[in-house]
Amino acid sequence: MAGLVPMSCFAELPPQLFLLGNALRAGLILGGTSYLQDLLLPMNVSDQWLAPVLDKLDSVKRQGWLVNDVYALQNLMESFLDFQPLTSQLPSIGVPTMILNGEFDFLTPRALHETLRVQIPDSSLVIVPRAYHAFTLEKPALTADLLARFADDVLAGRWQGNKAVWIAPEEAGGELMPFPAGYDHLRAIPVQGTTA
Repeated sequence: MAGLVPMSCFAELPPQLFLLGNALRAGLILGGTSYLQDLLLPMNVSDQWLAPVLDKLDSVKRQGWLVNDVYALQNLMESFLDFQPLTSQLPSIGVPTMILNGEFDFLTPRALHETLRVQIPDSSLVIVPRAYHAFTLEKPALTADLLARFADDVLAGRWQGNKAVWIAPEEAGGELMPFPAGYDHLRAIPVQGTTA
């Protein structure tokens, strides 16, 4: 494996995510896939993505029914019950790693990706602007562009993770921008970072 791209994920299960996982499991059992899709869709994408498809949501959800097996979803959610943290294993990742996180990802917020960035030696965190948890669905061209650039850099030997934090461009083909120096990338407001 030449490189790794974790997206919208976690190595530790904090209390908020643990409780969300249990609630989603109960929702799946009691309400089924339809209920779960109704609950999760607005948490996974922006109003800008939802507004044009609002009158077509049944066909959007039908596609979700076709690709999501109810037992696989239940197994995924039940894995939260005995999840063991992976943080101690992260330093052993020896390949270049680009961590992607949506700016407004409610389900796996930036703090969960920070653990990956700090612990994986050759990593960088790239924040996808104006994106939620399902940024691959919402911004497929930008996601594909970021993946292609990462692959090109890794294969050409140009990748230098340096545990940096970047802001992805708004559109595919734009330039990545370093997160402004001196500001806390874990905050939603522009607060200067502390030197702890």
